[in-house]
Amino acid sequence: MSLFGLETPMERPSPGKRAAVFVPKSGGDQAGGGLFQNGSGMVGYRNPDGTMTIYFENNRFNDSALHSWQNKVFKAYDRLVNGSPTVNKTSCDATSVVQIGFVQGPEILVIEMPQLTDWLTRSNALDSAPEGPNIHA
Repeated sequence: MSLFGLETPMERPSPGKRAAVFVPKSGGDQAGGGLFQNGSGMVGYRNPDGTMTIYFENNRFNDSALHSWQNKVFKAYDRLVNGSPTVNKTSCDATSVVQIGFVQGPEILVIEMPQLTDWLTRSNALDSAPEGPNIHA
């Protein structure tokens, strides 16, 4: 099931507004040329040309506060809505990612838990998985 369409945000959201949550598509070329790892939290929106703008958090420096997947998502969301300077931003073809839900302010709704579980398993980060699909900071 794909959530792309009318539900996918079409521009950078302002703080407190909704952004899409993504995972790299299983198989084939990985979005971002292998940028995503360690169970990256990925948020973003669709561009007018059909590509996706993705902000992400890998927890590259093993910060214990960013171990959980949802904390990575919230960190990426904060960068996105505030337009923070970051190297953790990319544009990719929409076919290389799967939208699994939404983040809005302090809440994440994961609609496609099997896709999230698959991503966390593929990236050896299953221990960072949320307890359920409704996540509140």
